[in-house]
Amino acid sequence: MHLTEWGLLALLSVLWGSAFFFVGVAVIELPPLTIVLVRVGLAVLILLPLVIHLGYSLPNGLSAWTPFLIMGILNNVLPFSFLNTGQTMVSVGLASIINAMTPLFTALVMAYFREERLTVYRVIGVLLGVSGVVQIALPDMVHGSMRIAGIGLCMAGALSYAFAALWGRRYLMKHPPLLNATCQLLSSTVIMLAVVSFLEQPWDLALPGMQTWLALIGLAVFGTALAYLVFFRLLASAGGSNVMLVTLLIPVSALMLGNLFLKEPLFIRELIGATIIGLGLLFIDGRLPYKISSRVIDLCKRSEKSSR
Repeated sequence: MHLTEWGLLALLSVLWGSAFFFVGVAVIELPPLTIVLVRVGLAVLILLPLVIHLGYSLPNGLSAWTPFLIMGILNNVLPFSFLNTGQTMVSVGLASIINAMTPLFTALVMAYFREERLTVYRVIGVLLGVSGVVQIALPDMVHGSMRIAGIGLCMAGALSYAFAALWGRRYLMKHPPLLNATCQLLSSTVIMLAVVSFLEQPWDLALPGMQTWLALIGLAVFGTALAYLVFFRLLASAGGSNVMLVTLLIPVSALMLGNLFLKEPLFIRELIGATIIGLGLLFIDGRLPYKISSRVIDLCKRSEKSSR
């Protein structure tokens, strides 16, 4: 990647890392599903005018909307709901660390549905990822902590993202990226409006403070709408395998924001677990292990030649 693309990758990690931070602020006063509704609804209000300005046509008819509806469920409704609910039980940093399991789950889902091969490197990456989560969660499992439920919900969100990647590859590749993002967010808004009206009735809640309103606006503008624009720009120029590297950086941003502004402590076992998961992601990506193994083989061949 060029310097500009590395800059966009760093920016994207901060934007998506900030999403965990903004949720961490908002869940203090608002229920998790209401936050999801505000997030997707405000993001649609930002992206829809851009879609209209660029001359894109929205789908016409239920059959045309169905792929976006399912993508909205898999990529917004379920993961946002799982992660937001999980963040009522775990810290901003820990939620982002568990979310870094997304590429590991994606490798398994893609292999199961025969979209990609499950290589040796990917198997090693998945095993490392699981061991990283165990490293984080084991003390809570022994003591029966409620934090286990939060970790499980965050993992369910990561798994939903994996199925969203499968669905997007199969059914949305023919559409412009911006249209994909806007239509799935619009579908998600309609779904969440019905869900929240039934389960949380936000109109009965006390009016949140200014800090929560700013967090909601930041979540929609920076953590969703702007993040999607940067993501699709980077995807077009750098490719999917390079964009996946952002999952290594998101926990760094989230941990720093949670520690600096929410005074969340940094636990050694969480940092160790994050490092193990990050190593697993490098194996999933494949390039670094391949270069290392190629270098080792080359050195062995040179050593063998010199010994002769």
